[in-house]
Amino acid sequence: MPSTSQVKPTIWSSRIANIGVSEILQIGAHAAQLKSQGLPVITLGAGEPDFDTPKNIKLAAKQAIDRGDTKYTSLDGTKELKQAIRSKFERDNGLEYELDEITVSSGAKQILFNAFMATLDEGDEVIIPAPFWTSYIDIVTICGGVPVIVECSMENGFLLTPDNLSAAITARTKWVLFNSPSNPSGAAYSINTYRPLLELLLTHPNILILSDDIYEHLVYDDVQFTTPAAIEPRLKERILTCNGVSKAYAMTGWRIGYAGGPKDLIRAMAIVQSQSTSCPSSISQAAACEALAGTQDFLETNLANFDERRRLVVDGLNKMEGIACPTPLGAFYVFANCSGVLGKKTPGGKTLETDKDFCTHLLETAYIAIVPGTVFGLSPFFRVSFAASEAELREAIARIAKAVKELS
Repeated sequence: MPSTSQVKPTIWSSRIANIGVSEILQIGAHAAQLKSQGLPVITLGAGEPDFDTPKNIKLAAKQAIDRGDTKYTSLDGTKELKQAIRSKFERDNGLEYELDEITVSSGAKQILFNAFMATLDEGDEVIIPAPFWTSYIDIVTICGGVPVIVECSMENGFLLTPDNLSAAITARTKWVLFNSPSNPSGAAYSINTYRPLLELLLTHPNILILSDDIYEHLVYDDVQFTTPAAIEPRLKERILTCNGVSKAYAMTGWRIGYAGGPKDLIRAMAIVQSQSTSCPSSISQAAACEALAGTQDFLETNLANFDERRRLVVDGLNKMEGIACPTPLGAFYVFANCSGVLGKKTPGGKTLETDKDFCTHLLETAYIAIVPGTVFGLSPFFRVSFAASEAELREAIARIAKAVKELS
């Protein structure tokens, strides 16, 4: 019998036993390790703009520090930031929210966590279209919910159809989650593609809707961004419209997300936040005020730069035998099909059987870090982030093309 001092306690809860650190972060760590060995690694896995935070936003943060705005703030956002968010929703989306219908958190990811923790009971289901951002299913699972994955085909633009949505709804469905433009596919819903989905949801009065609009300002080819609450006002009291400053404003490290929704839901989310992180950073909130209320001129410039990179990557990938890359309508990712290279052998004699095999091969031989589609719930695909410099993207495309050409 071991002594009491030798018995180790069970540390991990069953809640997280089957959840690991994001595979995207693991790929990034592997890439960083190779880079530390002096290898010329190019990482195209991160969902982070390479632009710096605009100067006026950084100045607003510095001024907040100088004013002594370094204390706790109101639990779910300062009045000033909530006013800026209210104006943003009205200006950009035609949506009207009172201040008590708005919440601010430490990043958009916490908005999702607060919403699901506040509303999900064990076994409640959340419909998530695939491909999906990897954290969606893990957040739902941690909160006691059951992710219901609905595959959306490349042929249908990676969009959810009314028939697929209807087939996924059960008596346990609590939420339907939309992300437009999408990470990882860049798919974007229009009024016409949203409307039949929303009309279906009108017939299911107990289902809540979460619209993740984080890539709102990153749309191409004359696409007009739209959001469910603006399309179907009769659903507004069941919709949480989620957004943040990370992507469009190049403020990933500032950690500010926000949402507008029904008062009861916002109040419940505040309870969750009060027992986790409490208020977001006071300095970051001051910066976010300037981001939302200040000049928006740089958004157009950044979008034009992203658009050039998008075209470069799509054109480059589509010239490779065995790769098919749809043109994304939004965000800063391409989601390419690699089924045409599976079954082929590497110069070292290994057969590529999965999209993960393909991505691992590129990392270990061409030193290009990208993310396999299996991470996003749909294979055989891979995601490339074009939030990198044009020089890096050109070099990456050249290396991938060489690696693909060497397959037999």
